[in-house]
Amino acid sequence: MGHIVINQMQSNLRDSEIVERKGIGHPDTICDAIAEKCSKNYSLYFYNKYKKFGHHWFDKVILIGGESNIDFGAGEIIKPYKIIVAGKCVKSVGNEKVPLMGIFKASCKEVLDECLTGFDIEHHLIIIDETVNHQGAGRKKSRYQPESIEDLAVIDASSLVSNDCNLLSSHYPLTLMENIVLDIESYINGSQFKSAYPQTGWDVKVIGLRNKDEYELLINIPILAKAVSSIEEYKEVVSDVGKHLESYLQNLYKVDILLNINPQDKTDNPYLTVLGSAADTGDVGVVGRGNRINGLITPMQSMSIEAPAGKNPLDHTGKIYGLATRELAQIISENIGRQIELHVYTYKEAPIQKPAQVIVNITDGLVNELEIKKIQTLINDRFNSIDSTIETFIFSETTLW
Repeated sequence: MGHIVINQMQSNLRDSEIVERKGIGHPDTICDAIAEKCSKNYSLYFYNKYKKFGHHWFDKVILIGGESNIDFGAGEIIKPYKIIVAGKCVKSVGNEKVPLMGIFKASCKEVLDECLTGFDIEHHLIIIDETVNHQGAGRKKSRYQPESIEDLAVIDASSLVSNDCNLLSSHYPLTLMENIVLDIESYINGSQFKSAYPQTGWDVKVIGLRNKDEYELLINIPILAKAVSSIEEYKEVVSDVGKHLESYLQNLYKVDILLNINPQDKTDNPYLTVLGSAADTGDVGVVGRGNRINGLITPMQSMSIEAPAGKNPLDHTGKIYGLATRELAQIISENIGRQIELHVYTYKEAPIQKPAQVIVNITDGLVNELEIKKIQTLINDRFNSIDSTIETFIFSETTLW
């Protein structure tokens, strides 16, 4: 293990806080989800066929929104979405080609079926493959152009090195404001709410603001154009949704929360969509522009700018350490009963099990020598078992946005 630093400091969130989350139907979030699904399905293809893995990067997914005819009571996609998958990958093993387009299509369908209403991949989407298998400086040709199964990779962090220089950050526990923002988007895009309000779409954006003990939520919720026949019906749905969410929040949280739903309606610009996303009307999404790995955008807290979705799960420490840092922050906090920030840094070619530096900031109290030793042990144990993190990306379900 590299250098471990433990600091004691004060929190910077005493008086004010701003938190944001882009919902699952937001173009940026869609790109994150598709990039990661491509990575997972690509890895599983190699594992099922070869019991080994192909190196890849699908972390440059771009969504170019479509064009729609939208009016009250009517909505139609007249030009489809475009998904561009750009990156690097193994395209063939010897003479045997990898079915890339099949993997990309299945991955897009899995994601978009879950975050759009009435999505039809045959009519609503064009997929463009812009991946390459070119070699980087100093890399063996077999990394992206394997001649045989023997050239493919296996999961073994003890023999792998970091493929990049990376800095990751996380904090735990989440604040009340952060938990409220996460919860309300999840609820709005969950099955119970969608059953009650099927008129609502999926491109939900939530911004939470706190000034001392005053809480406010700004929530944008798209309404499906076909589901409302007039501006009056639209306003009635938005009003009913607001009342429902006020009741939901009051029942769960012991603070007063000012709720502001679809503030753009005041300009006579109703939030209407066809499938439930602003991508219906040409909005563009890109991997890494949305939520951080804890599901939030928290500019007043330490936060990683790494875009992990779609990156190589075998040796890209920006992805591997991102998940490990999120989990480790929680483990340390729960073990010592303190609020912490955690920062992990490493450099290219450093052993994956040994990041160059780990910094732990204790933000709400002092720690003694016994607790310091406990923190050091938890850090060492977590990185010694980093194989489990790699396996999680491929064989389990995890969310990076």
